[in-house]
Amino acid sequence: MKDEVAVATVDKRKKSSRRGETNRRQDDAEVFQGEERRVSERRGGERRRQIDPTTCERDYQPDEVEFMKAMDDYKRRSCRQFPTWSEVLEVVRDLGYRKVAAPTQTYDAES
Repeated sequence: MKDEVAVATVDKRKKSSRRGETNRRQDDAEVFQGEERRVSERRGGERRRQIDPTTCERDYQPDEVEFMKAMDDYKRRSCRQFPTWSEVLEVVRDLGYRKVAAPTQTYDAES
């Protein structure tokens, strides 16, 4: 008497009975009564242009170049592509910057 091994074949291409036969997306589209948000107009305000400072053709001030190099060095040493604001402040302090005067506003605030 030989030991027989049962082999089961599973066809994964068949529809699973647990998912049912209905397409939920089609059913939801017929029932949904709200406003379609994807086609609504953009909210106010201009979109910020994303400019890479390393590719701009402008003359940087020496302190700007020093800051960019310090940030690049920090990102390479810490293996952080996107440092947090706390880390940026740490780099600024390491460059020797300290808060010694009252803050000034160099941008136009629209609040």
